Amino acid sequence: MNNPVEGGGVDLTIKHCMPFMDALTTGFVIPLQADITVKDGEFSWDWPHEESPLGFHFPTQAPGVPFVDEDEVVVKAHNFWSIHTEPGYATLFTHPLNRWDLPFRTLSGIVDTDSFDALPVHFPMIWVDKEFEGVLPAGTPVAQCLPIERGRAEIEVGAMSVEEYSDAKGLKDRIKDERGFYKSHIRQDRS
Repeated sequence: MNNPVEGGGVDLTIKHCMPFMDALTTGFVIPLQADITVKDGEFSWDWPHEESPLGFHFPTQAPGVPFVDEDEVVVKAHNFWSIHTEPGYATLFTHPLNRWDLPFRTLSGIVDTDSFDALPVHFPMIWVDKEFEGVLPAGTPVAQCLPIERGRAEIEVGAMSVEEYSDAKGLKDRIKDERGFYKSHIRQDRS
């Protein structure tokens, strides 16, 4: 979809930004298992199974953690799938990418899912919207799961040379001049 721009021309919507779209679709997402009702600071659910869809970490489990208030309970979304990756691969579990609209923030962690795969990984969440009341429907994304190769990347940091700067400026100009340049010429196939 294109949006008209004052003075002529069009501006593309975020759906044309392949890096944004790739972030949304990379890995897989674990959803909330049941409708969760939040009212007067309490959580409830109608769930016919023995294990609950939510658990809690109490403040004594996170002493001194700067993003957890002293009297705050950390909510934990229960996951009912075990995850297995190929040898040498772990899984990064994190808040669903670009989903700042959710009333919670899932804490990030890396689990060696090539060896820890007999049990499900659960997801601690900080409840950031203290005013939220209502129902979080089953299927709400709770965690984005990104298989990653274990190991350290070799990274070099330094100033650009004159030639590198010139190349970067040329690339910037080509991206500006040709709609969809990144998708057509740079983005790698995801299949």
